[in-house]
Amino acid sequence: METVEIFLVDDHQLVRDGIKALLAGITEIRIIGEANNGNELLESIKSQQPDIILMDISLPDISGIDLTRMLSQSHPDIRVLILSMYTNEDFVFNAMKAGARGYLPKNTSRKELLDAIYAIQDGHEFFSDSISKVILKRFLRQATQPDSDPDESPQPLTRREQEILKLFAEGHNNKEISTRLEISIRTVESHKNHIVKKLGLKSTVEMVKFAIKNKIVEL
Repeated sequence: METVEIFLVDDHQLVRDGIKALLAGITEIRIIGEANNGNELLESIKSQQPDIILMDISLPDISGIDLTRMLSQSHPDIRVLILSMYTNEDFVFNAMKAGARGYLPKNTSRKELLDAIYAIQDGHEFFSDSISKVILKRFLRQATQPDSDPDESPQPLTRREQEILKLFAEGHNNKEISTRLEISIRTVESHKNHIVKKLGLKSTVEMVKFAIKNKIVEL
């Protein structure tokens, strides 16, 4: 098997280091670069063309889904494998529509990560067992509700929005979040409105439920 050249995109150095440690010593895989945001990735691929990009969804500037969509148009030979903590069906389907060739949760095993890389390099798609169940659930629901709109999907949160969502879920109010993050209360409220709109929620209570369900905070 020819060497698979991998590029890592995640805004957490610890995550990138963990992936590199998982893939270390595998002669068929070579990591040729890494970036902690979308603009760094776009600049890097001007001079190097990886076979596969391991992409997080939540990035500080451009979401991984938007980046996947851009790459599928400008660099169709580069395959994107999403590696994200977001595993609910809307994010999975948004990634698929954007052109992602695979989707794994961040708690994936080394074996599953390797299986995904090899499958995608061979021209196939790869979804973990848990993600496949999410996809099946969505298809089954659409089959019984044919009039539902598949495009009514939430958009991924920015890093700041994730931070604010976590603080709300931990029980902090607008003033406390404002003080903690050194931003105005109006800015906190603006972020909150964006979070609710993106996730299709209606209240702070629903935000908390979403954060617990998606393990953004622990009970």
